[in-house]
Amino acid sequence: MTATINEFFTVLNGYLWGWPMIVALLGTHIFLTVRLRFPQRKILTAIRLSVSRDKGADGEVSQFGALATALAATIGTGNIVGVALAVSTGGPGAVFWCWLCGIFGIATKYGEGLLAVKYRVQAPDGRMLGGPMYALERGLGMKWLAVLFALFTALAAFGIGCTVQANAISTLSFETYGAARWLTGLAVTLLAAAVLLGGVKRIASVCAALVPFMAVFYVLGCVALLWLNRSYVGEAVTLIFRSAFTPTAAGGGFVGASVMMAARYGIARGLFSNESGMGSAPIIAAAARTRNPVRQALVSSTGTFWDTVVICALTGVVLVSAILAYPDVSSSDGAALTKAAFAKLPMGQHVLAVAILTFALSTILGWSYYGERAMEYLAGSRSTRAYRWCYVVAVFLGSVVGLDLIWNVADSLNALMALPNLVALLLLSGVLARETRRYLWENRLDDEA
Repeated sequence: MTATINEFFTVLNGYLWGWPMIVALLGTHIFLTVRLRFPQRKILTAIRLSVSRDKGADGEVSQFGALATALAATIGTGNIVGVALAVSTGGPGAVFWCWLCGIFGIATKYGEGLLAVKYRVQAPDGRMLGGPMYALERGLGMKWLAVLFALFTALAAFGIGCTVQANAISTLSFETYGAARWLTGLAVTLLAAAVLLGGVKRIASVCAALVPFMAVFYVLGCVALLWLNRSYVGEAVTLIFRSAFTPTAAGGGFVGASVMMAARYGIARGLFSNESGMGSAPIIAAAARTRNPVRQALVSSTGTFWDTVVICALTGVVLVSAILAYPDVSSSDGAALTKAAFAKLPMGQHVLAVAILTFALSTILGWSYYGERAMEYLAGSRSTRAYRWCYVVAVFLGSVVGLDLIWNVADSLNALMALPNLVALLLLSGVLARETRRYLWENRLDDEA
């Protein structure tokens, strides 16, 4: 029975994450980029706002706290192993398409953040609630589609945000240090529970401390590898750009790949990594203290910049330069490629282990908030306590059981999350343009909503 279900979701994912979804997501990225007059131009302003306090504004957490929580959920094992998978299947050119997808995805993440604040509501206890479900209901009157989005999100959180990440931690601990899976699972479960049971403010504060550490730690490891392979970095960058438009021949550590393969796997990895268009990040963006929707939209857009334009691109250059530098590093397998590349760095296996451990743990924390808010939309605030405990239990289960089926189900649910969110973005693009004109184009970012 399990094998049959797994096969069903494997086939379903072939459709859900095929070219139609890629065209829909990338098309939305490009459409919003043009409609909103390239909000990517304001990325430096957005970064400045992300580390500034918006005093006196409504919300539960700071703008940086909301961004850190969104980055915690977004920056995961996909930024490391996922990029390696793109290179192993699509060749070096996949890195370029992944990066390009991140550039255009900034506009979509901007739009998601704007709608989240525009249509958020205040709960009786003062909490701010928002996300695509509220934009669909309040902006478009599509309650039924809002319910579907919330349902897909509440279920997806157990997959990509919880069990899959916990399994990555326990597997890595076992393979690197020989630690028993159940022992690692217990430690991660207790750590996650200590944070999750404290609510959104504790989650945001922990993520605000964890995200900068894990990002800087991983980036320093990548920079060290680039210095080690410095004679091949220029060649790697040239190969990445050339392979994006010409087929890659097999040999020299690379598998053969066509331009279409490079584009497909690079775009798909970029879309999956930065979650632009999936509708997850705006759920926490709605809780931010901000004086108008556009300020938080700009802050939210930096998430895609850091996730894909910086970290995924950096990972890609590291991996391609390692393949060129070392004959024993091959692109035939994503996970093996990552381990082989980092093994060339002194203490490299420990650098990789810490990176994956922190990336996976942060994703567990971030996605717990998404799932809770979706459950609250479906069944009220009283349902979140039970959901939270189920989530904590799932962390332990994910550490000790096989996850082939869960991976496939999670992939399907993530795609199903994206569809209602894209409807909201496209049908409310007029609202996005109007709000952007009022606050951004007319230089009124400091105005109150």
